[in-house]
Order: sequence, then C-alpha cells, then structure tokens
Amino acid sequence: MAIKIARREFISALGGAATWPLAAHAQQPEQMRRIGVLRGRPAVQAQHAAFLQELQQLGWTEGRNVRIDIRWAAGNGDDLRKYAVELVALAPDVILSAGASPTAPLLEATRTVPIVFVIVPDPVGAGIVDNLSRPGGNVTGFMMFEYTLCGKWLELLKEIAPGVTRAAVLRDPAIAAGIGQFAVIQSVAPAVGVEVSPVSVRDATEIERVVTAFARSSNGGLILTAGPLSALHRDLIITLAARFKLPAVYDSRLYAAAGGLISYGPNFIDQFRRAAGYVDRILKGEKPADLPVQAPTKYELIINLKTAKALGLTVPQSILARTDEVIE
Repeated sequence: MAIKIARREFISALGGAATWPLAAHAQQPEQMRRIGVLRGRPAVQAQHAAFLQELQQLGWTEGRNVRIDIRWAAGNGDDLRKYAVELVALAPDVILSAGASPTAPLLEATRTVPIVFVIVPDPVGAGIVDNLSRPGGNVTGFMMFEYTLCGKWLELLKEIAPGVTRAAVLRDPAIAAGIGQFAVIQSVAPAVGVEVSPVSVRDATEIERVVTAFARSSNGGLILTAGPLSALHRDLIITLAARFKLPAVYDSRLYAAAGGLISYGPNFIDQFRRAAGYVDRILKGEKPADLPVQAPTKYELIINLKTAKALGLTVPQSILARTDEVIE
C-alpha cells in the first residue's frame, strides 16, 4: 500500500511540476516591440494622436507592448541624417517617416529595417520606391497626393478671385515633386485664363524679393506647392500674401489655419491613421515590399473667411457649398 501511495504522490507532484512552467509563461508580460518616428519638423499633435489612437485600436499600447522613439529635426538636413542613424541603431521593428526629407536619410541608413512613410508628394520621382503597386524594398507608405490635384489649385484661385490673370507658383525646383506640380498647374493655365510663372522657395530672401516684384503688377495671385521648403517658409509666404493683398491657395489645412486664404489637399490625420494600419501589419509579419503605396482617400477644402474679408473677396456659394471647414 505504501508503494501505491508513494506512486500516486509522485505522479501528482509530476503533474504539478509540468503545469508550473505553463502558468509562469502565461503570466509573463507581452513582448515589447519598438517603433521609431522621424519627422522633418515638430510633430503636429493631432496627427501623432491619430497614429497612437489607431495603433491602440489595433492592439498596440505605448508602454505596454510597444515603445515609440521620436526624433524631429526642425527642417535641418544634417539633423535628419543624424537622427536617422540614431533611430536605426535602436533596432526598431518599424519606422514611421513623415515626409520625403526624413525618408531619404532613413534609406541611406538602412535597407533592412521596415519604413512606412506618409505625406510624400512623389515617392517614385524622389527615388524612394521603384513601383507604387509593389515597392519591392524595405519601404512603403502613403503618397501625399496624385498630381492631378495640382490643377485644382489654379482652378480654385480663379474661382475665389475671378480677377486674377497672373499666378506666381512657389515651388522647389530641386525636387521631382516641385517640377511635377508646376507642370500640371502650367497645363491647366490656358483653360482658366491665367498666366503662371515659377518662383523658387530655396531661401527666404529670394522668396521675398520675387514676390515683392510680382506684386507690383495688378491682378496677381499665389499658389504654394507642397514640399519641405514650402513648409519651412510657411509663415513668410502667408505674411507676404497678406501684405500685398494677393489671393493665395495652399496645399493643406495648416496654411489656412495660420491665416492663408484657402487650402485644398489631403487629410493628413487620415494618412497617419492609415499608416498605423501598415505598421500593425508589419509588426505582425508582413513585409513593406508586398504592401502597395497608396494615394489619399480623403481631401479637404478649407477657407479662412477672415482672410477673405481682409482681401475684399466674397467667397462664391459654389465654393462654400463644398467646403469641409470654414475658419472665421
């Protein structure tokens, strides 16, 4: 009998020992994953919040199962290159890159760490990907817009200020997107009866000199195309437009909110939400090479009525009827 009891005790003890590692494993914390974020300028809080919110809905909570390392460079190219190397050295599982300027140095720093970009005007022209449908490398993401959008800017300028017969198009000629945007605007110009001329946005001195000279003649307007330098000189361009009473069209809500007359462009917050979806898929094992670069699905028209009033413009009902937001 003693032998039988000892045998039962041994089996019972063995069973308890066998279940102990399973219980201990179940109690261990979740694996901490790492996401890097690189921006050319300080993060817009609403954009970053949308990214985090969407990640959380997909099961990723900062501090619980994911750590997020952020670097921003205030438009400085040297800092971007330095921070790109820093982020790659942290060995993140994926990096979110906001804009073309941060994406290029990241690709110089790594061809293996997955990268998801947002707000890149022309990823093929910029050499970031070879193909939109199958990027093929370690990077994919969400392009800022399709070039056909650019013609809408000139049409809007003419619609909100019918007297405009000349438009200065501020663009960066050193990047593919700057060339492409102006080409589309130029192709639309004859149909709307507006003569367009390019203005370089390389530095503040040149912008002020050329816009001042342009404003000496009447019936002028401005179009600010998308690009890192456009964002860098945003306040100066809005100030010049107000000083010389030039109706101006911009590519994103940030400009209208800062005092610009009218903007038409993609909803950037939506891009950050969608980017979180790609980050989630990569964290779960998918590869950037297999995720197509996507165009925006949401565009928004924003009007600053205070600025329109200061310019002596009456916003047509045709524009107000399709406006997404009116700033008063």
